[in-house]
Amino acid sequence: MDHTPAAQRRLRAVHDHLSPTADESPSHLRSNPTAGEFFSEQGYSVVLPEKLQTGKWNVYRSLRSPLQLVSKFPDHPEVGTLHDNFVRSVDTFRDYKYLGTRVRVDGTVGEYKWMTYGEAGTARSAIGSGLIYYGVPKGSSIGLYFINRPEWLILDHACSAYSFISVPLYDTLGPEAVKYIVSHAVVQVIFCVPETLNVLLSYLSDIPTVRLIVVVGGMDDQIPSVPSTTGVQIVTYSKLLNVGRSNLQPFCPPKPDDIATICYTSGTTGTPKGAVLTHGNFIASVAGGTMDEKFGPSDVYISYLPLAHIYERANQVMIVHFGIAVGFYQGDSMKLMDDMATLRPTIFCSVPRLYNRIYAGIINAVKTSGGLKERLFNAAYNAKRQALLHGKNPSPMWDRLVFNKIKEKLGGRVRFIASGASPLSPDIMEFLKICFGGRVTEGYGMTESTCVISCIDEGDPLGGHVGSPNPACEIKLVDVPEMNYTSEDQPNPRGEICVRGPIVFRGYHKDETQTREVIDEDGWLHTGDIGTWLPGGRLKIIDRKKNIFKLAQGEYIAPEKIENVYAKCKFVAQCFVYGDSLNASLVAVVSVDLDVLKAWAASEGIMYNDLTQLCNDPRAKAVVLTEMDAAGRDAQLRGFEFVKAVTLVTEPFTLENGLLTPTFKASFES
Repeated sequence: MDHTPAAQRRLRAVHDHLSPTADESPSHLRSNPTAGEFFSEQGYSVVLPEKLQTGKWNVYRSLRSPLQLVSKFPDHPEVGTLHDNFVRSVDTFRDYKYLGTRVRVDGTVGEYKWMTYGEAGTARSAIGSGLIYYGVPKGSSIGLYFINRPEWLILDHACSAYSFISVPLYDTLGPEAVKYIVSHAVVQVIFCVPETLNVLLSYLSDIPTVRLIVVVGGMDDQIPSVPSTTGVQIVTYSKLLNVGRSNLQPFCPPKPDDIATICYTSGTTGTPKGAVLTHGNFIASVAGGTMDEKFGPSDVYISYLPLAHIYERANQVMIVHFGIAVGFYQGDSMKLMDDMATLRPTIFCSVPRLYNRIYAGIINAVKTSGGLKERLFNAAYNAKRQALLHGKNPSPMWDRLVFNKIKEKLGGRVRFIASGASPLSPDIMEFLKICFGGRVTEGYGMTESTCVISCIDEGDPLGGHVGSPNPACEIKLVDVPEMNYTSEDQPNPRGEICVRGPIVFRGYHKDETQTREVIDEDGWLHTGDIGTWLPGGRLKIIDRKKNIFKLAQGEYIAPEKIENVYAKCKFVAQCFVYGDSLNASLVAVVSVDLDVLKAWAASEGIMYNDLTQLCNDPRAKAVVLTEMDAAGRDAQLRGFEFVKAVTLVTEPFTLENGLLTPTFKASFES
């Protein structure tokens, strides 16, 4: 214990800050003239002691709000719920564009047609009133079973205005999971599209809680009738809208602590878990995450990430707050680039898999353009890279000559790019900064923390980490001795990332046991991710706690770390590493890069009838394993972390074939 006068003074100062006022919980800090003395600044973060007399200085907060965790928008403290947020925006941005779609009623695709904030507000009141007209009581769960389109958000706003709980359902979960969620959350109304209606009707008897099905985009004369004995009514969205319009009801506003949504996460095993998120969770998360961002009604966002997941949900709260226009993709991710060229968004949020694809496409185009064009690209890239590394503004000439053409791929106006859901490699991040300019950031979060836990700060030139804490939470690392991660590790402390603050969810719906597994008695959410603090108060994720298994000799294996090493091999498109306690070595299933494998076979003069035969050829397995071993040595894998056998497959791991979970993690049933 440090007993120097400076330390004593610091502890006294901290103690003064921590004394709660009547309306504050003890975890909130009061501002005080000696504030500067009590925390230690580390670049983008500040460090505080967890417990005053005994605790280490191990709790990190954002430098932007060190004394009090953000729970409201600083300039709009009256906004406490999603309803307040939307009411304010309908008032402020009434005649500005809000929801845009290019898909016509007859299914054809054209230019974007827009609905204003005011029009969306009117529709929200009608939909909510329509639900009340059909006898749906306050507090009921409403299922949203369709992909991103304007009606999704209008319905979500209706749920907020009339105190219903939204429960997103999504196809990739499969019918069994949908039945489970509907029953578990006691869903009384399901909104779906005509294509999903017949599937729902086929298991109507398995979802007895449902009393009303609303068909979005359905025609009144094409709605099937169901026997009255089922107790289920089916109406179109347009009919619900008209009925509500004729029977408008006053709002039934929620309180910040009321449940806004139950967000079910897929988990790689077992039944889905329902994360209970409140209105206050969303407001705190977005208020903290956007503290330094300058968005407004001139911004345009493209919505294609699934609204059933927290990343897009939180983005939509941000969009409303700043009066941003949101255009929806036409529903086919293969046509996303076409949608972007038409919409010309200024804000683009995506996942590393898409950025990797954009990178590969551009690099390939540069290589095949040959000669002068390739040399010009490399000269421009290196010049801009050097300028950015030294904090200088690059010459605008390079954009005019080279990069403006590349920017057109995303519509030409993108000024803010964000990546989330899985790690973005530092070289891809640098590539995005150079080619597209503007702000490029990466965030880290999870459903249970209402999205963003940390995010790379504006002006931070480094990649390969996930930035400093969201000002709405604090972060600490907890030792994981069985994996040899401790706070004493050199050069930087390592441990399980734990989060506390107003963004932490209420718990898993009707599952006290699993809730207690992730939220401890002091309110810390244990994420299961292993992190380390880099200099400057930057968090870096290095491993995953849950996903470990023991080999026969007792060694612990973290497969995701090893998969990421092997994913760098030219032959490897995707990789799944597996082992168990009955065997002493690891095996891998590799989805091969077919172009690379075919080129190798041609250079070796290997003949084959089809790609499956080539994948089964021992010579192909041997060359892939040799490449993987080289990557393993480069990454200094330990002996038992090397894969000893490999199976090559032609099929990519996708959501559709069940080899990826909805959050893009490899998923094989052993």
